[in-house]
Amino acid sequence: MIAAAMTTNFRRSVKKFSLFSFGIGSVYTLCMRAQVVWIVVGLGNPDKKYSHTRHNVGKDFVSDMRESASWRAPKNIKVAELNVYMNNSGGAIRKLIPSKKAAEKLIIMHDDLDLPLGKIKISFGSGAGGHNGVKSVERALKTQEFVRVRIGISPTTPSGKVKRPDPKKIVDFVLSPFRPAELEKLKKSKKQVSEALKLIATKGVERAQTEINKK
Repeated sequence: MIAAAMTTNFRRSVKKFSLFSFGIGSVYTLCMRAQVVWIVVGLGNPDKKYSHTRHNVGKDFVSDMRESASWRAPKNIKVAELNVYMNNSGGAIRKLIPSKKAAEKLIIMHDDLDLPLGKIKISFGSGAGGHNGVKSVERALKTQEFVRVRIGISPTTPSGKVKRPDPKKIVDFVLSPFRPAELEKLKKSKKQVSEALKLIATKGVERAQTEINKK
């Protein structure tokens, strides 16, 4: 009875996203927020046509890890799965993050044009770099002091340099799916993201940056 009432209150309070623990599938109410040390959000668009596109890589990684029977997160990680469009992410996240201090325990996962596919980078307190989803979060929370796990989506030249698309073709590029030849690098990114989240939760952001960003 109590669990049912808590779930009902949660659904009434927050209609835009579901809150769950990796590998458990339990629904948590906002009143349990004090128990949550880290809240992880993957940015993306909700429509099926955007699934598995470059721009949705953060949201897709969250879904993939949730469904994986072999992946278990530390108990102090909870994940918010958004059902709003990328550029409106901030309003939904604001319902979970009540203050600038709480934002310091927020982890945003998103695509990054400035990084090559197969590479991720952990940032804290840095600017959005032109990413509209991140800008939405910054505006809503009125701070940049949160963690970003940036997931590279760009191809590289033979010399290894990032090959960004023509500015006029960026929208088409980020909304395109990964090519079959890129899927192996995408798997590498997923492993790195999993490792990054565990390091952040158990060792802290600085330690995670040291170990992940040098790879």
